[in-house]
Amino acid sequence: MATQADVRRIALSLPEANEEPGFTFSVGGKGFAWPWRERVDPKKARVPNADVIGVRVANELEKQALLSLDTDVFFTEPHYNGYPAVLVRIPAIEVDMLEKVLTDAWLCRASKKLAATLGEEP
Repeated sequence: MATQADVRRIALSLPEANEEPGFTFSVGGKGFAWPWRERVDPKKARVPNADVIGVRVANELEKQALLSLDTDVFFTEPHYNGYPAVLVRIPAIEVDMLEKVLTDAWLCRASKKLAATLGEEP
C-alpha cells in the first residue's frame, strides 16, 4: 500500500515536476496531483484529507475506467462532475498502480516535447 512519501517520490521523479505548497504537484505550471479538500461540515470550508489525492485524467472515458476498476481506491464526488480528475485513496492503492496513475496524470499536463522524454505522448 502507498503513502504520501510514495506520492512525493513518484511525482518528483517525473521530468520537470515540481511540488508546490500544500502537497500539490505540477509540470510546466499545470497541476497533475493535489490534496483532496473534503467537505466535513456542510457549513464550513473544505479541509485537506491527507489520505486522498486528486489526479488529472485525460478524459471522461479514462475517468470512468478508473472508477470502475476499484471503488476502494478510486472515487469521485459531485465537485468533480465534468472535470477530468479522479480521487485516489492513498493507503488503498498499490505503489505500482500509483506510479501508473501519477505518470498518466503528468502526461496529461506535460508538453508534447517533454512527454516525449518518457517515450510517450499525452
